[in-house]
Amino acid sequence: MQTWLSDLQHLLAHGDAVVLVTVARVEGSAPREAGTKMIVTRDTARHTIGGGHLEWRAIEIAREVLRDGTRVPHMRRLERLALGPSLGQCCGGAVMLAFERLDVGDLGWVATLAKRLAAGKASVRSVSFGPSPDSVLLSDAQPGCDMPDCLLWDGTGFDEGNALLTETIVAREFPVVLFGAGHVGAALVRILATLPCRVRWVDERDAQFEQHLVPVSPLDLPNVTIDANDAPDEAVDEAEPASYFIVMTHNHARDLALAERILRRGDFAFFGMIGSLTKRRQFEHRLAARGIDPALIARMHCPIGVAGIADKSPEAIAISAAAQLLQAVESVRTRRAPRAAPSPPSSPLSSTIDHDPDIR
Repeated sequence: MQTWLSDLQHLLAHGDAVVLVTVARVEGSAPREAGTKMIVTRDTARHTIGGGHLEWRAIEIAREVLRDGTRVPHMRRLERLALGPSLGQCCGGAVMLAFERLDVGDLGWVATLAKRLAAGKASVRSVSFGPSPDSVLLSDAQPGCDMPDCLLWDGTGFDEGNALLTETIVAREFPVVLFGAGHVGAALVRILATLPCRVRWVDERDAQFEQHLVPVSPLDLPNVTIDANDAPDEAVDEAEPASYFIVMTHNHARDLALAERILRRGDFAFFGMIGSLTKRRQFEHRLAARGIDPALIARMHCPIGVAGIADKSPEAIAISAAAQLLQAVESVRTRRAPRAAPSPPSSPLSSTIDHDPDIR
């Protein structure tokens, strides 16, 4: 689930009033894309729309909305902020920000949206900014929609407040299956815990998980499922299509068996394995001898990681591997054909690093 949504649900359930800030439109260069969210309360701000003076001004406006909204139901506001000298930022563009005051009365649609996303269902959220704004509306996204979108439609001008924000919200968490609970695996899982993904962390050695999780609270790994499994091959077979596989176990024979099983599936989005160039050459030969298509073998990233990082410490390898994983995620997303935007209710507003195989 989107982290902003889970935070929003938690705050509203505890009776807090908040302002949800959305980057509704971007003109030119800006720190964050349309659809980016920030939550502002009386005392705190969670998530970010880009930092700097833009964010400082957004928080200031949000607290005005929070205060004024005590007298006005569904208090909402649109503000266009230029990212130039007035804000001390050099992006050069402008953003239209949408401010929505929410309280416990909004918990219904928030909980419904959270359930839909948890079930993998894309949804369209519609928010009006007219003089008498309606409640937030949720509707089904177009069939097969898997890309987010955020559009601001304008009827007769912002001065009269006849604008409608429609955003397509999709579950963006990508599935990762990580094999190996050694030093590098433990360092990598801590990074993955901060990213929009779902991680199945697999190792047959229970003690390894215990060793690395002693200083870590389970709350710090909310998207990680630990799988202490004597038959880790099962995790390959049970992974959903287009999963991202990372192999970094303590056993070369195990790595080879996992590599063969992953490659035979053929439907993976990414497959990376820790090791050296020598290990890669050996595995290429053995996998080819087992009948694996050379084109599939060529998709195996071994050594894992982006080019140009020589540090072989577990933390450096983990950061490098995570960077390569994110490159793969972006590549997959950009290859998807863009889908048609929904009909407007009104006129639209105008790599490789040679790692020591023994470091696990």
